[in-house]
Amino acid sequence: MTEPTAIPDDDLKIALVQLTFDANDAELLLPVLSKYVVMTRNQLECRNVDLCVSFSDPNHFVIIEKWDSEEAARAHFDSAVMVEMAESCSGILAHRPDVDLLEGVSAHDLN
Repeated sequence: MTEPTAIPDDDLKIALVQLTFDANDAELLLPVLSKYVVMTRNQLECRNVDLCVSFSDPNHFVIIEKWDSEEAARAHFDSAVMVEMAESCSGILAHRPDVDLLEGVSAHDLN
């Protein structure tokens, strides 16, 4: 039996994107964000996307994305998927969404 090839930890740089939305009408925003999440998961360098809603505020949504690299995450900002989602949010958000690009740090990195 062959052993799996290990990926060196120091070569792995995960980028995370956090998108935060406050809806005027959650029923209108939810299908827009759901479609965006499904379409983003199909992007080549996307590792994962989660759509979350606040327990305390049903109009507050957070999307957390994991990308292979900062470059891949930044390229996604200009993608057709992102542009379509942004255009579809017009008029249904309480204010502009918050967007943050983060570097993934694990407990292993904190030696």
